[in-house]
Amino acid sequence: MDPTKRARVEAWLQYAGELGFTPIYRDRFSQSSESAPAPLPEISHAATTAVTLPAAAPSQAYAMAAGGAPRRAPAPSAVPAHKQSIAAPTAPLIPASPGMSLFDAAERIEGDTLPRIREDIGDCTRCKLHKARTNIVFGVGNPKAELVFVGEGPGHDEDIQGEPFVGRAGKLLTQMIEAMSLRREDVYICNVVKCRPPENRLPERDEIATCSPYLLRQLDAIRPKVVCCLGACAAQTLLQTTQGISRFRGEWMDFRGTKLIATYHPAYLLRNPPAKSEVWKDLQKVMAVLGLQPKRK
Repeated sequence: MDPTKRARVEAWLQYAGELGFTPIYRDRFSQSSESAPAPLPEISHAATTAVTLPAAAPSQAYAMAAGGAPRRAPAPSAVPAHKQSIAAPTAPLIPASPGMSLFDAAERIEGDTLPRIREDIGDCTRCKLHKARTNIVFGVGNPKAELVFVGEGPGHDEDIQGEPFVGRAGKLLTQMIEAMSLRREDVYICNVVKCRPPENRLPERDEIATCSPYLLRQLDAIRPKVVCCLGACAAQTLLQTTQGISRFRGEWMDFRGTKLIATYHPAYLLRNPPAKSEVWKDLQKVMAVLGLQPKRK
């Protein structure tokens, strides 16, 4: 092979390796001697194209490497000029399945338990929410619950008591649970983030990214039949979407093999009482899946 072409091919293979692709070339030519390596095959420019990795979008999945982490191309400034002009083949990019999310690819920990997860969280200082918190609000309820409620984050009362949904919204949630012929002790209740956001604001993206892996572990450890997201934050986090909750509220969706439904947050119902009838319709769908009958008055 012409030395110039050989150098381009070698640079091309090195570039592919830096992107984290699995080996894409295997020498199928036997070497005539140890000192005379087999020639590299010609590579047609028509068979190559520049690599364009998907942009960060909640509704899209990345092609995952063997380690489970998404691979990104290095920034242009970090790539030598002689490599930036070299195209890479499309073959190693595995198309992601429609509807798949990054959480679907998250590794499950065999034999994980709620006490172990709480121990791993420890006296957490991983994000800025720890600076003003009083207590970490981990979760409460039946560790083998068939139904898990997920909210967005602790409020003032929850921060003081260290238990989710104990304020006004929590009392309304308790009434909702009892109307389903259940008790709080029968279900599990937790939040996306475990520390109270200042002034009860919505959790920010970096805070959700830091804390949500522990929520995933909680759900994996419990393995409920149904996950009920209370409010847009919880639903958008687990479904990895930016759509408003009104677009999918009351619809059944799959989350890591578990049935998931989203409904309005109890705090929203305190401000908008007429929406209670819509939430009750959603809860009736949950009851049908769990084989429950409404509590008789």
